[in-house]
Formats: sequence, C-alpha cells, structure tokens
Amino acid sequence: MARHHHTIANLQWKGLAMGLASPTLDLAIGLALPTLDLDMVDKTTEQNNNITITNDKGKLSNEEIEKMVQEAEKYKSEDEEHKKKFEAKNALENYAYNMRNRVTDEKIASNLSADDKTKIEDAIEQAIQRLDGNQLAEADEFEEKMKELESPCNPIITKMYQGEGGEMGGGMDDGGPGPKIEEVD
Repeated sequence: MARHHHTIANLQWKGLAMGLASPTLDLAIGLALPTLDLDMVDKTTEQNNNITITNDKGKLSNEEIEKMVQEAEKYKSEDEEHKKKFEAKNALENYAYNMRNRVTDEKIASNLSADDKTKIEDAIEQAIQRLDGNQLAEADEFEEKMKELESPCNPIITKMYQGEGGEMGGGMDDGGPGPKIEEVD
C-alpha cells in the first residue's frame, strides 16, 4: 500500500503555541478536483494558516483522482453497513448486560418472582451466548436477537414497576420522602 502514497505538500506552521497541552486546531478541508484546500485555525491563539494543494507535479492524473473518489464512495456504503452492524451488536450487548445488572440488584430482584427472574436470566444467557458464538453476524441478526431478548424482559420489568406503584422508578407521589406534587389553579 505504501507505494500508492505520494507526498503532495509539506506544511510548516511557525509560531504555533505549544504549552502543556497540544494545541486545539479547527481544520476545514475543501475538495474541488484537482485542488485540495486546507484551512487551519489554532483555537487558543486564533492564528490561522492555509494551504492549497494542486496536482502540479503530475503524479496523479484527473482520471486517477476521480477513480480514487469513486472507490471512496464505493467503500462508504460498506463502512455504513459495518457501522450499522457494530451499533446493533453494541445495543444488544448493552441491553443484555444492563438487564443482567438489574436482575442481580437486590432492590429489583426482591420484587421479581422466581419464575420471572429465571425467564429473564435464561433470555440474557441465550443472548450472551449468541453474541459470544457469532461475533460476525449481520446487523439484522443482532436486531432480531434484541427483539427476542426484549420480548420476555420488557413485560416483566414493566409489570414490576407498575405493581410497585412506581416506587422502583423513584416516584414522587408515593408518600415517601421527597417533594410532594400538588396541583394549583
């Protein structure tokens, strides 16, 4: 891959404030083939610098540049698919582990029946095993498994919160400590 890399410009910025921390730079990139414009601003000193890069050395033809842009567009959709897959996997993982933490929390576990707790724990275990055994699944598979996990968990947790009169959710009108809500006309 390195053989495809070409040095197209060098930028030196003298007077850049170097303190204990690295400078914070805003970088704006403008691309109008075959020209690339870079505008940089040091946010701490408001000093700016810019450079325009053109293909004046003849290393890449306009066709080669256009081909590179088209390849980037082609891989953009693949990147979006990977992102969607990653987000679906993380959502399932987060939900499973958050639900596991909920049912092991004594305050919540004491309000669950043994049968409900077992249903949730089994569903969580199945989801985690599926995650561990199939890291390369597609986004729709992770989304489907999320629905399968939510199916037994959500009704049980909802029923528990409703059955407790909102106590588990930190309700305000339960007669406990905290502010009282009164209607005033």
